[in-house]
Amino acid sequence: MEGKVALVTGSSHGIGRAVALRLGAERMSVVVNYRSDKDAADEVVAEIGKAGGRAVAVGADVTAAGAIEELFEVAEREFGGLDVLISNVGLNRPGSIAEVTDEDYDLVFGTNTRATFVALREAARRVRNGGRIVSISSGAAVMARAGSGVYAASKAASDTLVRVLAQELGPRQVTVNSVLPGVTRTDGLMAAPRSAWEPWLAGTPLDRLAEPEDISDIVAFLVSDGGRWITGQAVHASGGAF
Repeated sequence: MEGKVALVTGSSHGIGRAVALRLGAERMSVVVNYRSDKDAADEVVAEIGKAGGRAVAVGADVTAAGAIEELFEVAEREFGGLDVLISNVGLNRPGSIAEVTDEDYDLVFGTNTRATFVALREAARRVRNGGRIVSISSGAAVMARAGSGVYAASKAASDTLVRVLAQELGPRQVTVNSVLPGVTRTDGLMAAPRSAWEPWLAGTPLDRLAEPEDISDIVAFLVSDGGRWITGQAVHASGGAF
């Protein structure tokens, strides 16, 4: 992976941060995207630099028109092109299907599905031959849980886009995969009531929360040469929960 260029959306915190640091440790050049926490993104950039990689922090709300395209342009301008896209975006508005409003539906799909679609489309146009594309999905996409219908559907739709894009980019030796984390120790999870995620933990054979680094190691394998023969897959990263 040394010398390759990666763009990781949503990489100032949580899984995205762990992925950016992991790729930077492999001496990749990384575009670190943040929405509002510039200080956190700057810390990621500094840590990547200490590990021998190169990085730049770019503020952008990936749900805004033109924001994703600008991130790709930064990668090309700063590092000469792009080899790896990690699309990491997620928003949840829990509620039963009977309760979810039209506004919440539009917000969740606009964030989780539309932003992922735009990122995949830009990657299809710009990622160099032999590149790697990974979308961070969710175990909710394959597990029916009351109250998660709209979020689950938005992630499942993104997974379908991944499978189709893998077919379209295969002739260029570009792999495209989803990674589906189970319950993972992120700021968002820790801010939620324990009752909201404890049932997921109870169903995890490895009997612990995932750490962001558990997920980033899987992503790093997929984007490495070792993952060259894996494409069009929804990789379950749940400690056996699904």
